[in-house]
Amino acid sequence: MANAGLQLLGFILAFLGWIGSIVSTALPQWRIYSYAGDNIVTAQAIYEGLWMSCVSQSTGQIQCKIFDSLLNLNSTLQATRALMVIGILLGLVAIFVATIGMKCMKCLEDNEAQKMRMAVIGGVIFLISGLAVLVATAWYGNRIVQEFYDPMTPVNARYEFGQALFTGWAAASLCLLGGALLCCSCPQKATSYPTPRPYPKPAPSSGKDYV
Repeated sequence: MANAGLQLLGFILAFLGWIGSIVSTALPQWRIYSYAGDNIVTAQAIYEGLWMSCVSQSTGQIQCKIFDSLLNLNSTLQATRALMVIGILLGLVAIFVATIGMKCMKCLEDNEAQKMRMAVIGGVIFLISGLAVLVATAWYGNRIVQEFYDPMTPVNARYEFGQALFTGWAAASLCLLGGALLCCSCPQKATSYPTPRPYPKPAPSSGKDYV
């Protein structure tokens, strides 16, 4: 029962991480304009995501522009897009595989070992999905840091971490934690002991040996 509860907890955490990776990919606040320097503009907020750049006015009006050309984007943004989409697709596959292996489901009830293996496979796929999201967010965040501290970058063109980046890091952590808990449901091999050797029974003595 404790193993089933641990398995369910891992699936819930990984599922929440998968939802978080979708939200992080869709949000446009991957990097926000840094109000550092002398030219501080507080009437508008500028932020960029994986798919668009937006400008939010103090009046509440938001204007967004979708990135039209794929080839015109820098390599970091293209790689981040690809890794996030791969992580989401792998998470979807992991959900179906892990659901089959859940103890609360009726699938594969006649084969307990195969059912547990399906849960472990789902956990491994969740781990790979979390790693893809983690690499994507860390790569993008490293690019922000490099451009921020680059002396060649103008002060009024520097950006900082956005909310979507923190959401991606949290989502990757949940996927990794949930996948690890699912992998802990690996079936334990029964300990096999060597078959004891039968000792030869002593032959019954006949009365001929006695006088």
